[in-house]
Amino acid sequence: MAQVLEFKLPDLGEGLTEAEIVRWLVEVGDVVAIDQPVVEVETAKAMVEVPCPYGGVVTARFGEEGTELPVGAPLLTVAVGASDGSVSSPSPAPSSSSGSDKGSGSDTESSGGSGNVLVGYGTGAPAARRRRIRPDRLDRAVAQAPVVEAPVAEVLVAEAPVSDGPVPVVSPLVRRLARQHDIDLRRLAGSGPDGLILRADVDRAIRTAEETAAATARAAQAPARSQAQSSTPAAAVAAAPNGAAAAAGAERIPLRGVRGAVADKLSRSRTEIPDATCWVDADATELMAVRAAMNAATGPSAGPKVSVLALLARICTAALARFPELNATVDTEAREIVRLPGVHLGFAAQTERGLVVPVVRDAHTRNAESIGAEIARLTELARTGKLSPAQLTGGTFTLNNYGVFGVDGSTPIINHPEAAMLGVGRIMPKPWVHQGELAVRQVVQLSLTFDHRVCDGGTAGGFLRYVADCVEQPAVLLRTL
Repeated sequence: MAQVLEFKLPDLGEGLTEAEIVRWLVEVGDVVAIDQPVVEVETAKAMVEVPCPYGGVVTARFGEEGTELPVGAPLLTVAVGASDGSVSSPSPAPSSSSGSDKGSGSDTESSGGSGNVLVGYGTGAPAARRRRIRPDRLDRAVAQAPVVEAPVAEVLVAEAPVSDGPVPVVSPLVRRLARQHDIDLRRLAGSGPDGLILRADVDRAIRTAEETAAATARAAQAPARSQAQSSTPAAAVAAAPNGAAAAAGAERIPLRGVRGAVADKLSRSRTEIPDATCWVDADATELMAVRAAMNAATGPSAGPKVSVLALLARICTAALARFPELNATVDTEAREIVRLPGVHLGFAAQTERGLVVPVVRDAHTRNAESIGAEIARLTELARTGKLSPAQLTGGTFTLNNYGVFGVDGSTPIINHPEAAMLGVGRIMPKPWVHQGELAVRQVVQLSLTFDHRVCDGGTAGGFLRYVADCVEQPAVLLRTL
């Protein structure tokens, strides 16, 4: 006899608490193998596939593409131990995220599940070919498959007493909307599967509350209009936002996914970090000549092409070895500066999904060629949306090459919780005094934004001057090679 197990959205790690469904990889009625990817989700850091720890027949899916689910919310249910002729039906959805955790806990082992639910890492097991179960067979077996999950308590209507059980709400947006309008979710009857409370239910409750408030205000109006207006502030406030939005015709775009993560991080950086910026123009003619010579080498000296970004990254690691104060973070609770032993160099990369910062691990142990190869590999993963959360976190210093956008300078915002970021503008021909004479040279503007808590201007200026010296005279790097 089949058992219907519920698979919940697993803990995604790195502090992530929710994910958006991008694409379902299975349909109801499909046969899935253990650890087969069943859904593609987008977190604030990456787009990854979620493997299911159960093998069996998919009986229900929760959430359409584009739906945002919190960690612990149900993704789908699987009939485990079912044959093609005796599989449970996708009858009304089982328990929501408020159900018991049996389906993702000990029952994983007892029912043949692998327990591997880490997102973005996979298990190496080949995915089984999808098979579809005929609907008539699903219907015949609905009564034969007991659901392991505990049933959800019935959602009560407004007049019913408040239940002490969990509220059947999956979307955090619905909860926030209810909080903003003082709607008690325990008194709503959900119109979704198995009583799930949807946004439409909350919107309906809000409209009802506003109509009730308006009717009460009208009944309590005094003869004088001024008194009536002062006695109904709630109705005026409720009507104002709709009127303003209609007049302006503004478009509202939710801050979620990568855009939401960037907004949160940059806002936190500006709020917590007392940053300062210094900048300098540098003659990059010699650096460009050295790069051209490296890439033109043949024979035993030949190797992969080295990018300007790779050379600048290597210069950064050498500078951080001289000025370790900038390879640090601030522990605000302990009121301590934490100097970090290794350099994990982040670099800003613009993708179709938005700005991401992949991290080159142990950059201080790599040469320019190794750093360049890793930057190229991570950039390709970023463009295809296949970076894992682990590849986007843990940086200690960030290099931002905004010169690719055709701009000369900028004042970068520090990538919290790091202590500094080096910005690089475009390299372009400019008039420059070289060896006492005016000449056209390849000039670049370098800017350093730093956390003033970890060092003073002298240290930051020394770091930036060393970087500029290496750009102007690459031979300076030979001291540290």
